[in-house]
This record gives sequence, C-alpha cells and structure tokens, in this order.
Amino acid sequence: MKRLIILILDSVGIGELPDASNYGDQGSNTLGNIAASIPGFSLPNLEILGLGNINGMRGIKPTIAPKACYGKMAEKSPGKDTTTGHWEIAGIIMDRPFPVYPRGFPREVMHEFERAINKKTLGNIPASGTEIINILGDEHLKTGYPIVYTSADSVFQIAAHEDIIPITTLYKMCGIARKILKGDHAVGRVIARPFTGEKGHYERTDKRRDFSLDPIKKTILDYVKDSGYKVKAVGKIEDIFNKRGITDSVHIHGNMDGVNKTLEYMKKSFEGILFTNLVDFDMLYGHRNDVMGYAKALKEFDNRIPDILARLRDDDLLIITADHGCDPTTKGTDHSREYVPLLVYGKRFKGGVNLGTRASFADVAQTASHYFGIGAEFGAESFLDTILEK
Repeated sequence: MKRLIILILDSVGIGELPDASNYGDQGSNTLGNIAASIPGFSLPNLEILGLGNINGMRGIKPTIAPKACYGKMAEKSPGKDTTTGHWEIAGIIMDRPFPVYPRGFPREVMHEFERAINKKTLGNIPASGTEIINILGDEHLKTGYPIVYTSADSVFQIAAHEDIIPITTLYKMCGIARKILKGDHAVGRVIARPFTGEKGHYERTDKRRDFSLDPIKKTILDYVKDSGYKVKAVGKIEDIFNKRGITDSVHIHGNMDGVNKTLEYMKKSFEGILFTNLVDFDMLYGHRNDVMGYAKALKEFDNRIPDILARLRDDDLLIITADHGCDPTTKGTDHSREYVPLLVYGKRFKGGVNLGTRASFADVAQTASHYFGIGAEFGAESFLDTILEK
C-alpha cells in the first residue's frame, strides 16, 4: 500500500538562489540566518535525518550517518510566492510570474470591485497584514469599508473586523474579487484576512481563507486522483490548488494542529498522497521578522519528528521540503528567493544518499509519478531510482 507524505515547512528556505539579486534578496538564508542569530541553536531530529548534510547548509550540524536522503531544490519558475512554489512541487513549472502590484491595484480594478460590493475601500497599498489593521483599523470601524492591501507577492488581501463585516460576507467579497481578477490581473491568491479586537489591540484571527486560481494544467494531484488513489490535504493545500485533485481535506489551527491532523490521516488505511502545509513559519514569524518566534516554531516541529516517523508504514515515503524563503533577519517582510531543503525517508528506502541540487521543485512530482507508476511527465527528474534499495 503506497503512500507519499509531503510536508511543506512554509518559507523554510536555506540560502539565496543564483538569481536572488533580481528579486532584491541577496544574503537571504532563512534557516541559516536564524541559526546564526541564536547561540547553540539546533534541530537534533532533523539533523539525524540529514538536514545539516545538505550542500551549503549553514548553522545546522551534519551527522555521520543520516537516516534520510538529503539535498536541496532550486525553483525553476520565476517568482517566490506560495502558489508558484506549491504548483511547481506538484509539477507545474511557470514560464512567467503572477502579477504583483507594488503601487497598489489600478483604479479600474478597484472601481469594479467597489461597485460589485457596493462599498468603498480603504488602503490599496502594499503593507504588512499586522501593520495595515493598526493603521486603518479605526477608520474601518467608523466607515465599515473593507481594507484592501497587497505585498511583494501576487495577492489581493481583504481585511475586515469580524464585528463589522461578518465572515460569510468577507468570503463573498473575496469570491467577487476572485472573479474580477483575471487575465492580466490574475493574481495568485485573493485572501480573506479577518481580525478582531479594539483600538490599539487588533489581532488577526485564524479564519483566514485563500481563493486561488485553478492550476493552469494537470498536477500530480490530478493524476494521482484520476488513477483511483486518494489525495488528502492538510492546511491551506486545498486553497492553493482551488480544491483541484483533492479527495479529502482539513484546515488547521497552527503548526502543531497541522502535525496532529497529519498523524490522524496517517493512522488511516489509504493509498495515495498526504500533502500538508505548516504555515506558521511564514505567516506568524517570517513576515513579522520574528526571529525568536521562528526559531521556537522550528524546534516545536523538530520535536514532532519522532511522532511522524513512528507513524510511517513500511511502504510509506516521506518528503520534507519548503516552498520559498521568508528570512526574518532581513529588513524586508516579504518572501525571499531561496533554495529549499529536501529530506526523503522511508523504511524500505536507502538512507544517507546525497541527492545534490535539484534543478526544479517539480522533481518531487516526477518522483511521485514514478512511485505510483502513473507515467505523468513534468519536465523534471525523478530521484526514486536513487533511493530504492536494490
């Protein structure tokens, strides 16, 4: 009974890509710079798997006999956003990036949106999500106008206080924006960003919801589902793929809940893919430049590695990786163009093999296709033969 478990440590990059300067990300190294900032920092369970053995890894100790195979992956698609990273992991290599709006959205877009929701809006600027509600939260409470903002990523975000604009209404507004933002303005995601609290004490809630584009072509999730296997999604995976190729899904409340939900799925008998995103690294710590919070979250995840390994069945294959970087030690608060780690482990697979530097995140999808015997091609290279016991 074959199962592939893919764990995405959202934003845990491990060093700038060769073209990082094109994105203003010189010097970015999310994991390495965090480790360098904290004396004695370690991730002992990930180190045992081989995290510190990855070529070019900084700040994490190598081990003599890694239990897992290890390497790193370069993003072949242009960009550094969540959708691009996850789509490439699933087999879609983009030839152009999603549109971004460093000066806010054009007037024609905002006019159509305001007309459709029958309300004016506030903001329409690039901003940190926590900053924008502190800056415009009071005016939002007075006027009832939703707050629209973006970032260096391809996102149209709508923030609203839950007592002013109910969650269901906010979701409807996001659905309206999703229909408007197409063609040249087809942003990767429209995101509902509800918050609560009073003046000076506003806080975002966990009722965020992403409204993504349909993937532009079939992914490994589609191929696996169409072949009769299950595809179980934990966290925002369902949103990123707009439910395409998913058979079961569950949303989560934090990283540890995400691990718990993953373990619950692993208890069940099924064949197919279990795909998990742990977003706190990015959402709570990377974007907020919270080095200590990020480090604590990494240690919390590291402490759960034994639980995950203990739940693996004989034929299971586990892949731990990331979708981009978000270095909390740099001045900016946006994603960074970085390599991502690749750890691959299974009881019936080799350990200690250096998988080198992979040319594309899509090597994961190609390996999955090989593993399930599906025959789908993604313009990438499978590493399954490298890790199979002879």
